[in-house]
Amino acid sequence: MSYSLDVNILLYATNAEGEEHLRARDFLQVCASGGELLCLAWITVMSYLRMSTHPRLFAAPLSSAEAERNINALISRPHVRMLAEEDGFWELYRGLTRALPVRGNLVPDAHLATILRQHGVVKLYTRDRDFRKFDFLDVRDPIA
Repeated sequence: MSYSLDVNILLYATNAEGEEHLRARDFLQVCASGGELLCLAWITVMSYLRMSTHPRLFAAPLSSAEAERNINALISRPHVRMLAEEDGFWELYRGLTRALPVRGNLVPDAHLATILRQHGVVKLYTRDRDFRKFDFLDVRDPIA
């Protein structure tokens, strides 16, 4: 069985000032230790790099080097696989979003959901309830 993480879990694990930090950090340590196949999408990684280094989002943003080290420590694990769009992505995206008004913040969520669908990943750990709009996903909040 495999699973994926939304960027918010990575950000909560990084932000020591947040109330979710300890639970997210502990959960991420379990993810990093192995067991199940962890499938991360490149969009998630790039979002982490963008947000964790942004001074308007964090009182103490990471440097680019720190953010890259965090990502490298995770993606270099033998049980981690990186996911990207494949042929047919656009058609699948349009099919998944046809019944939803996808705009604003739901666009990157739909992007990630489509990548997960293409790769057969159904379990997603996130705090973002919008992912529940994609009925094939088994959305779980590891911090609740």
